[in-house]
Amino acid sequence: MPSADLLIHNIGQLVTCRSTDGRAKHGASMLDASIIGNGAVAIADGKISAVGTLDEVEAEYSSTEKIDAGGKAVTPGFVDPHTHIVYSGDRLGEFELKIRGAEYLEILAAGGGIISTVTNTRAASLHELVDGALKRLDKMLACGTTTAEIKTGYGLDPETELKMLRVIERLDQEHAIDIVPTFLAAHTVPPEFKGNTDGYVDLICGEMLKAAWEWYEASHFLANGTPFFCDVFTEKNAFDRTQTERILGTAKDLGFRIKAHVDQFTNLTGSQLAIETGAVSIDHLDAISDDEIKLLAKSDTIGVVIPTENFSAGKTQFAPARKLIDTGCAVAISTDYNPGSAPCPSQQMAIAIATRYQKLLPSEALNAVTVNAAFAIGLGSSHGSIEVGKQADLLILDCEDYRQIAYEFGGNLVASVIKRGQIVYGSR
Repeated sequence: MPSADLLIHNIGQLVTCRSTDGRAKHGASMLDASIIGNGAVAIADGKISAVGTLDEVEAEYSSTEKIDAGGKAVTPGFVDPHTHIVYSGDRLGEFELKIRGAEYLEILAAGGGIISTVTNTRAASLHELVDGALKRLDKMLACGTTTAEIKTGYGLDPETELKMLRVIERLDQEHAIDIVPTFLAAHTVPPEFKGNTDGYVDLICGEMLKAAWEWYEASHFLANGTPFFCDVFTEKNAFDRTQTERILGTAKDLGFRIKAHVDQFTNLTGSQLAIETGAVSIDHLDAISDDEIKLLAKSDTIGVVIPTENFSAGKTQFAPARKLIDTGCAVAISTDYNPGSAPCPSQQMAIAIATRYQKLLPSEALNAVTVNAAFAIGLGSSHGSIEVGKQADLLILDCEDYRQIAYEFGGNLVASVIKRGQIVYGSR
């Protein structure tokens, strides 16, 4: 009988979030969390070797190293498919302005928002940015996130955007959380190009994307098979459809995979454009049209909704996640962890908001932060569910029923985080 490095047993609910067809879960399939009672998981060389009931797993593998889950629920590690955690400074003053009623686009037009973070991030050293982001990753890990996408976009010039990419690579090398990089030079228009958005698009397409791709080719990300994404914020006071199409087209020709910030405030038909471009995900979607929802449902693009941003802004309207799922779309959830619109490290909190305000059931929300979120960052074949051959990233919860994650909010129900078969948070 082969020996495993680790056997987790006495699992009351083994919530695998398994995909039955090797793709993201669409529509009604998001209701299935694929639960095994009295479950066990065998792990070898950082990957899952066996999944099933205790009797089934012990018939295949033995192990001298065991973790008794104590009848608790075990789920895949959370995947956060949309974050902006490399930055310097804070936006506490802006937070107060929002409480007083200032709108996001109003703050941005006045030089606040992203631009204030850009100023601080340009001035920060690489070491300072790494140190700050490592602390944010620690918070995410403690809340159960084991894999995350991180975007640039607080540099908006060639030097600082590349500095942010180097920071992201350092984070992946130094932290337990797996990182997927995204190049978001098209986050907004920098002050030096105010009134000349097309000029900034010329810089992105003529210089910055090429430099970013050269960085990727020399990075460990390419060697490890980690995808590299290009993203664009398609919105008023940012980039219109024509500019978005040019940036995404240039990026795709270079080899980037595609993401898009679309329909956060205004529908500029960016969702349609991104889906037709072959985007892996389209994110925000508050103003997505019914026709675009139908187009999304027929595609392999993942719709990423971000309830934390709406909650943080005190909004009563959220992305129509219920309609997206009922129409047959594949939906993922993200924290959008960033210094301005969503300073939230916890996918547990995102689940709590999505179930209440967007009417997702707990099973749908859990699939949205695990298997579907993994597909939203190009890692669906290796991350996001508890299946044989996938990376052994699991959470032991401090509850017997996984639905408690959605039901309870404001605390932390993650007792232990296992990453590549090793405990990286909590204890046995």
